Amino acid sequence: MPEIDDTPAGRDGRSPRFHEAAADVPLYGALDLGTNNCRLLIARPARDGFRVVDSFSRIVRLGEGLTRTGRLDDGAMDRAYEALGLCAERVAKRGVTSARLSAVATQACRQAENGAEFIERVRRGTGLALRIIDPLEEARLAVEGCRNLFDPNAQAILVIDVGGGSTELSWLRRGERGLETAGWLSAPIGVVTLAERHPEPLDDLDAWYEAMVADMAEAIADGPVDTQLRAEFDSGRAHLVGTSGAITSLAGIHLGLPRYQRDRIDGLWMKRADCEAAANRLRALGPAGRAAEACIGPDRADLVLAGAAILEAVQRAWPCERVRVADRGLREGLLLQKMREDRRNPRARRRGRGRS
Repeated sequence: MPEIDDTPAGRDGRSPRFHEAAADVPLYGALDLGTNNCRLLIARPARDGFRVVDSFSRIVRLGEGLTRTGRLDDGAMDRAYEALGLCAERVAKRGVTSARLSAVATQACRQAENGAEFIERVRRGTGLALRIIDPLEEARLAVEGCRNLFDPNAQAILVIDVGGGSTELSWLRRGERGLETAGWLSAPIGVVTLAERHPEPLDDLDAWYEAMVADMAEAIADGPVDTQLRAEFDSGRAHLVGTSGAITSLAGIHLGLPRYQRDRIDGLWMKRADCEAAANRLRALGPAGRAAEACIGPDRADLVLAGAAILEAVQRAWPCERVRVADRGLREGLLLQKMREDRRNPRARRRGRGRS
């Protein structure tokens, strides 16, 4: 599976201004090992956020077969280990110290019987010390990574972080101190688990798609439902923020892009009808047609409709006309968190210099 260098060095994909980051400012790294992807960002702090200097993403499908066996598959672990080794090389090449590298693992390693064992193998072999985070921290980091995409006039926002093995939902409501968390939910369903539960049939695609939507709807039925919060959505004063490869792929299909363009997709506003139309087109394309789409490719062709079904289930449960697409999330949250901590603690920042 080819690696994807999704943010060229010298371009800032996450901060609107990137001339302010001096070359001598120390670099920070954020590594996210998920159920489907292994992703790395390396960046310098800037006044309005940070400037990305290196980026890596590879689909590893670490959680393949996990729901059936309860364990990480040997082949899946080997794929992830290889990708993590490449990440470790980039971290070393860029001079990112261990004190400024935040490396986490999510649902696959949380769920698997041998998840901790694999993390130890990675530590011994690559030097990367990954930390398995719980769903609450995962949801909070995704919110922080997407925060500058929130409509300042919105009274409520629902952030949907669709992963390979789980989906985190975070509700925010405007209060005296701005947008504050009003509730969160982690559903143990992601694009990999949903696609494995519902293999694509040769016919009756509408029934197949509706079965996936119903599966996700059941998983989020016990979400925090508050009368006042619901009223903000019903009155049109709320919007969704969707972060995941599946949702950015939907955006690419909606725009009809001949190749993936992050600058056109990150921050894009879509209407609910746009999301439904893109999902309908993906069903009509079939597996081969989806694989041929530049914004999807063969590695995501069997997963993208599961992501669309997850989004559809959320939109039905929390009707809302506007969705803002985010090509950002957990890694960005990790970077911002670590940079903020170091600004508050200059002594820790100095200790991090030169240590690897």
